[in-house]
Amino acid sequence: MHEWALAEAIIKLIEYKALESGINRVNYVKVVLGELQQVDEEILLYAFNELLNILKNEKNIEVVKYQLVKEKAEFKCNRCNSIWSLNTNTVSADELEMIHFIPEIIHSFISCPHCGSHDFEIIRGRGLSVIVYPQ
Repeated sequence: MHEWALAEAIIKLIEYKALESGINRVNYVKVVLGELQQVDEEILLYAFNELLNILKNEKNIEVVKYQLVKEKAEFKCNRCNSIWSLNTNTVSADELEMIHFIPEIIHSFISCPHCGSHDFEIIRGRGLSVIVYPQ
């Protein structure tokens, strides 16, 4: 599953940062999930918690607190400079799934609500980022 692979990557990053800092206790981890990533949060959290237990039991690295934050998708039109958010009412579930796997095809399904242009940038809400605060 996609969420398990993401959870494994996050855990590996936490382990790397802890070892790099010479610590076995990470105070805080913030995981930011972009809306376009369409991650099933329940599955990700389950996988993450299971892998956190393994990290603690096998590597003696503990995470004190973590937070999962959803980041709304935001776009900027290169033609009229308008900024807008994703309206999931105008995009079908099938289209959202395609965007999930290949975010660049969003230009085929969405246009600027102000001028109609398909020439825009994704300025927020794509992908996943992890911030590890070791101490």
